Amino acid sequence: MFPLGSLRIICSPRAARHPPWTRKHGASLPNAATLSPSMAASFHSNNPPWHNGVNFREFGKVEFYYTKTVFSSKSCCTSQIKPHCWNCKRLLEKTSTFFCKSCQAIQPPEEGTTYFKIMDCDYTFTLDTHKLQTRYLQLQRSLHPDNFSQKSVKEQGFSEHQSALVNKAYTTLLKPLSRGLYMLELEGVPLEEGTDSHADSDFLLELMEVNEALDEAQTPEEASKIGQCMKGKLADLTEQIDAALHKGELHAARALLTKMKYYTNIEEKVKEKLSGFMSNI
Repeated sequence: MFPLGSLRIICSPRAARHPPWTRKHGASLPNAATLSPSMAASFHSNNPPWHNGVNFREFGKVEFYYTKTVFSSKSCCTSQIKPHCWNCKRLLEKTSTFFCKSCQAIQPPEEGTTYFKIMDCDYTFTLDTHKLQTRYLQLQRSLHPDNFSQKSVKEQGFSEHQSALVNKAYTTLLKPLSRGLYMLELEGVPLEEGTDSHADSDFLLELMEVNEALDEAQTPEEASKIGQCMKGKLADLTEQIDAALHKGELHAARALLTKMKYYTNIEEKVKEKLSGFMSNI
């Protein structure tokens, strides 16, 4: 878990949409307000229609949970606008609500939500993958489009988008590499292309030697030995990345995730090599 005081908050559009404590807890904050028609028009005109591959404007007038946050080093002032059910117009009880508890209608995807909130996971690099898998199965059972074949076109559309979003959230958070890269993206420190040019020369030499050894491996045992070595390196990196993120050392975490990316690639090559040995038997 991230200690709140250790994070460096940059007041940018990304940071304003994803403050760490709303990502971590996903809980409702005080000061609920009602979205007036003029405010709704302003919100839709000033925000892009796409988020995580979902076109929100295609559904017409939809009210989203929207948080306007002002940051300072010592205080935080937050105002919120909570959504209402598109069908019965009642106030939804909490954020990331997939169904209205009053009329049971499926709701549109929440604009600006994070994968951690969707999957009800703590905002941490070492999340509980068993809990993640359980949450995924529960959501897909309730959101799958087959359950809405007899519903309205609008509800069918919401189901398709919600189901796709849950799939994307699950696959992103399941693996340490994609999870870490996503967390850096949320914090405004994405892993950019060409980062290998800044890598340590000794590390690049190590990668070259390992790749050569794998190419020259003549038996499954030789390939498996390289695979076990990669597993050990990835386990060590996982601990280091978790520690760096916990301390708010984002650039250090990015450098470690770059190494993880290359070791993960070698691990995949080992699996392909072993599969080739099996096919030749």
